[in-house]
Amino acid sequence: MIYQATDVVNFAQGEMAMFSTYLAWSMLNAGLPYWVAFFATLAVAFVGGLLLERVVIRPVESAPVLAIVIVCIGLLVILNSVAGFLYSYIQKPFPSPFPEKPIRVGNIYFGAHDLGAIAVTLVVLVLLYLFFRYTTLGLAMRAAAQNPASSRLVGIRVGWMLALGWGLAAMVGAVAGMMIAPVVFLDPNMMAGILIYAFASATLGGFTSPGGAVLGGFLVGVTENLVGTYVKFIGTELKLTVALAMILIVLLVKPSGLFGRAIVHRV
Repeated sequence: MIYQATDVVNFAQGEMAMFSTYLAWSMLNAGLPYWVAFFATLAVAFVGGLLLERVVIRPVESAPVLAIVIVCIGLLVILNSVAGFLYSYIQKPFPSPFPEKPIRVGNIYFGAHDLGAIAVTLVVLVLLYLFFRYTTLGLAMRAAAQNPASSRLVGIRVGWMLALGWGLAAMVGAVAGMMIAPVVFLDPNMMAGILIYAFASATLGGFTSPGGAVLGGFLVGVTENLVGTYVKFIGTELKLTVALAMILIVLLVKPSGLFGRAIVHRV
């Protein structure tokens, strides 16, 4: 969503998700029920993302792309350091809202949390599709992202549409963080490896296609595990390099991804 609105990849997206997950952990430790803490975290993440765009990104929105990238990397370092300062770098368990008992289908067992996380992802994807397809605000955000100049002419406040894009992206990131934390445990660096898989998924599926990015995530996961299982010299130690290799291959062969929108420049 941020890329479509600003043409810039937010390298701090993982740290934003991590920080939101720590906020959820704090609420849970304060005694709030899981789903109350879940939705409260989404609200805080949305406001936080919106404020970050207003305070940090907006002053440099007209600067060269490299300057905005450096600001995002700086934001990554700041959020990571602040989380480490406030919560320490010791791993903490994060509860799952789903049963611990695995689900059996025939002779195959599925982790209840894994299936629950997939279901939550699909629900979020459907809600985003309905929002961008059928609501006035969603259509205005799409228009602001695709043609800012024309959008301003018809009265759309493009700056606020970009801020809302950051807020929504932060909220979706918070969902991802809370779904991932029970698997990898909670610590300030928990999203470092996940972010590489996320970039591989978005690159493969297409940065301009949210559905393609989700499908790209499944393809990256399946490919990585198949290669790690059947290519002996890779095994479990070098599985992360599979995701990096997929990023390079896609950028060389089809930079727009499988479902992304190719951009043509005419001279």
